[in-house]
Amino acid sequence: MNILLLGSGGREHALAWKIADSVLLTKLWCAPGNAGIARVAECVALDVADHAAVIAFCKANKVDLVVVGPEAPLAAGIVDDLAAAGIKAFGPSKAAAQLESSKGFTKDLCRDNDIPTAAYERFGDAAAAKAYIAANGAPIVIKADGLAAGKGVVVAMTIEDANAAVDMMFEGGFGAAGAQVVVEEFMRGEEASFFALCDGEHALALATAQDHKRAFDGDKGPNTGGMGAYSPAPVMTDEMCRRTMDEIILPTLRAMRAKGAAFKGVLFAGLMITDDGPKLIEYNVRFGDPECQVLMLRMMGDIVPALFAACDGQLNHFSLRWFPDPALTVVMAAKGYPGDYAKGTPIEGLDTAAEVEGVQIFQAGTREEGGRILANGGRVLNVCASGKTVAEAQARAYEAVDRIKWPDGFCRRDIGFRAVKRESRG
Repeated sequence: MNILLLGSGGREHALAWKIADSVLLTKLWCAPGNAGIARVAECVALDVADHAAVIAFCKANKVDLVVVGPEAPLAAGIVDDLAAAGIKAFGPSKAAAQLESSKGFTKDLCRDNDIPTAAYERFGDAAAAKAYIAANGAPIVIKADGLAAGKGVVVAMTIEDANAAVDMMFEGGFGAAGAQVVVEEFMRGEEASFFALCDGEHALALATAQDHKRAFDGDKGPNTGGMGAYSPAPVMTDEMCRRTMDEIILPTLRAMRAKGAAFKGVLFAGLMITDDGPKLIEYNVRFGDPECQVLMLRMMGDIVPALFAACDGQLNHFSLRWFPDPALTVVMAAKGYPGDYAKGTPIEGLDTAAEVEGVQIFQAGTREEGGRILANGGRVLNVCASGKTVAEAQARAYEAVDRIKWPDGFCRRDIGFRAVKRESRG
């Protein structure tokens, strides 16, 4: 079986690593890939935004399945174009991808289908948004409606900060993504990530995770694409997972099917676990990054049949098993991220770090030049580990981090702190 994976981040390295282990695999390509992915797949210099070029590659190489990693190609309709060319792809259509590409679309869908979420309004101009903020007070949450690489959300603790966020978005701080904004209630509780494979009608719950969005220890600093994650999320009890499926995921699938935009792929629900139960913060229509990395470490067996079952409407006949041991990943980022950062700085010690028991390193923003690994992005490495406890996984991951020689990088030193604290309380 020939598979083409689209993307170049740590999520795609984790997916490539898992797909490469499949007994069904004949050939795996990744476009454009990175230095780590090149160890398990053949990287090809395809422009993922050029759908015609991707289709031509698939036809020339008899590709049986395209797996789309990031959100931008999904929002641009690559799955639709591949389907029109007779090529099977894992991921939602452009219409179904609106669950991520338009926060307003998702909020309206929740309102219309009684899916629990924060109270909100949508705005196309700053004055109306500020009037709503004045009426509701702070803390309050301001979101760019469109795709903003995981950074289009401001949690404003004061009205002044909220108004500044509105001005920033309408003045182009997130480009076209901020042409409309959603202003919503600040929810109190504990965040968690819930993933479900979907085939348009059926959903198969995957493992849960919890990530760390803020750049610095103690959940301080600016929001990022994610500085680390661990799985499972202790707050996601069996009862909370059942309620999430019944109250959030399955009603969403029914609503999307009724709209003529059946959702296929992986649905990633960012949740707030409140005193009243799970509430939806937002949807992503692909695996999370860095949550995917810990999910792939914990997934037993072969991922490829699961991907095909989602494409073919066969998930009601399918199940997946998970290793009970928790997994944790620490993101190493270039100094300055999520702001300005330098590229091209050398990284050493990766092979030595990977020798730590239970450790797997997934590369994100890297490239290889003259036999050396160079940083080539903001989030550069995912240092992952599994262990009998979250504390053991955390210790192994940081032992590996400390073996990596990259003076121009940084990481948080407290990934998994909530779960470790829970464990210590017994």
